[in-house]
Amino acid sequence: MPHNSTENANDLLVVVTSLPNLEAATALARALVETNLAACVQMSEGLYSVYRWEGKVCEEQEVLLSAKTIALRWDEICTFIKESHPYDLPEILAFSPKEYEQQYGEWVQAEVNSKP
Repeated sequence: MPHNSTENANDLLVVVTSLPNLEAATALARALVETNLAACVQMSEGLYSVYRWEGKVCEEQEVLLSAKTIALRWDEICTFIKESHPYDLPEILAFSPKEYEQQYGEWVQAEVNSKP
């Protein structure tokens, strides 16, 4: 059964960032789950990024990390990622799904609201 999200502290949030390699992504993923900032983190290798940094066009292989959490933890997870990330200016984006399976959403809430 889909869950229609309203703006509330327990709404599901998907936080996305990219990292330079699988080792860095795995370390951050484990830390997010171990500290209960995320219930689940998925990593996708094979990302190829083209971007401008300090006036120069750069191209890099990266790993995309996608962490499932709740809106209440946004400030905390954002700060944690910034402090743990190897990039000077990491991409940190959050998306609130409009709909999601209710039991999955309840599991995410229970995981991030439990004590580490």
